[in-house]
Amino acid sequence: MKPGAWGHSGTAGLAGACSVVGLGFECYLGCLAADWCPAQGVSPQVLHPVLCVASGHFGQVREVLERATGTRWAGKFLKLRKSASSRLGLERKNVEREVEILQSLQHCNIMALKDVFESRSEVVLIVELISGGELFDFIAAKESLTESEAIEFIEQILHGVEYMHSKRIAHFDLKPENIMLSDKLVPHPHIKIIDFGLAQHLTQGEEYRSLCGTPQYIAPEVINYEALSEGTDMWSIGVITYILLSGISPFQGDTDEETLRNILAMNYEFDDYHFSQTTAMAKDFIQKLLVKDQNERMTAEESLLHPWIKPLNRKQAASRCRSSINMKNFKKFNARRKWKMSYNMVSACNRLCHLQLLCKASAKANEELVRKTAERKAFGTNRGAHKRRGGKNGTLEKKEGGRERNE
Repeated sequence: MKPGAWGHSGTAGLAGACSVVGLGFECYLGCLAADWCPAQGVSPQVLHPVLCVASGHFGQVREVLERATGTRWAGKFLKLRKSASSRLGLERKNVEREVEILQSLQHCNIMALKDVFESRSEVVLIVELISGGELFDFIAAKESLTESEAIEFIEQILHGVEYMHSKRIAHFDLKPENIMLSDKLVPHPHIKIIDFGLAQHLTQGEEYRSLCGTPQYIAPEVINYEALSEGTDMWSIGVITYILLSGISPFQGDTDEETLRNILAMNYEFDDYHFSQTTAMAKDFIQKLLVKDQNERMTAEESLLHPWIKPLNRKQAASRCRSSINMKNFKKFNARRKWKMSYNMVSACNRLCHLQLLCKASAKANEELVRKTAERKAFGTNRGAHKRRGGKNGTLEKKEGGRERNE
């Protein structure tokens, strides 16, 4: 995709009289005019610095203000690989795929894409600003939660996923970190599904396989490197629901290898300690998602019709209100999850720094090798020229010198 070809159908983009104030763009002010191309003719010179919201392995998220309307957006800065052999940054084709998928999705439970900018080394996605934080953080801050309240969140996730699947798009990375709230201060917070970096548009007659994902949320077919489907997302929803109700992960082992073995062996249970307050309908809902054969799992559409989500009578509805979430265990799980995320981030930064040092050392070694090779070639050329100039006289001089030394 060429610079300036990231058009977003259905919006006017950040163009015309509309001006945008970027928060956190200090390092770009000097080069934006010459280096950046907008999706629909926007001059990125209107970006000005204030704040960085978050950072990750391959870029940063920065807040953006649309002056004309006062609307706040998020600028997702993604670093691109400089070459096919580079390990730093994202492959351009993957960013293009994410943009194309987001362009095709307009749903209240899915993060919206506004526009796209690009430079030679980065792409900036202007997306909906989601300020309510992660769903699990919101729940962990509460003193209590009933099944009915939990169902409100699960139902919204299902609506977003059902919409994706209706377009034959699978997320393939559903996990707590990618389930956000648009605003946590309202009475009934709105769910937003984010991060479509691993999402795929599934094509009839073509198989898609991938080993990507987070160990405790991936389905058996991912581990076995089998063809994936929309059912792979439904497994992840089953795991998320299990954790939400109990405060423990169904397959979590001491190591990633043990976790993957537990998934393949379907090694999970509803023990009384963690599920003493959980209804039978909730357990049935989870069991119909955590099915090894992906073709036998409930679809998103079927899940929305399950009696736990949509009660068939007043008795079923009342039982959901009486059942409560194991908040003590849930808070512990969320604290461990956040700690592990921080640990992984630090480890990733250390690996990145180490990789950068190795790259620099390798570059210096290559420069030294080139220099020495050039010196050897130059020395060999000079030596050959000296021999050619010496000829027979040089040989006689050497012999005569030898006789003189012997005498």
